[in-house]
Amino acid sequence: VQLQASGGGSAQPGDSLGLSCTASGRTFSGYSVGWFRQAPGKQREFVAAMKMNGGHTYYADSLRGRFTISRDNAKNTVYLQMNNLKPEDTAVYYCAAGARIILSAIRSPQSYDYWGQGTQVTVSS
Repeated sequence: VQLQASGGGSAQPGDSLGLSCTASGRTFSGYSVGWFRQAPGKQREFVAAMKMNGGHTYYADSLRGRFTISRDNAKNTVYLQMNNLKPEDTAVYYCAAGARIILSAIRSPQSYDYWGQGTQVTVSS
């Protein structure tokens, strides 16, 4: 599976941005797809994930309500909608996919086998 993330850019506090993650090589069917982010000098952290079989979604507690993960099966694409952006959301955002990820491990980067190249999101006034 090859993942292509896109949609990052610059935003002001309070703005919204949407990210896309498109898979090639195979479909997302049966996989879990996650979004992670990494700010300078910090560890990669979990943002949101979706189990593609069933569509169950999971969020970092601190981001629930502002960020939404969704999908378009026909386009083999997973989205991350980010609303009311804050400067602390500034990071490189990565999408990732993995098979047979158990629920207790869905927030761990180590659970994912395939990673996109990352897209920069910068929030500043």
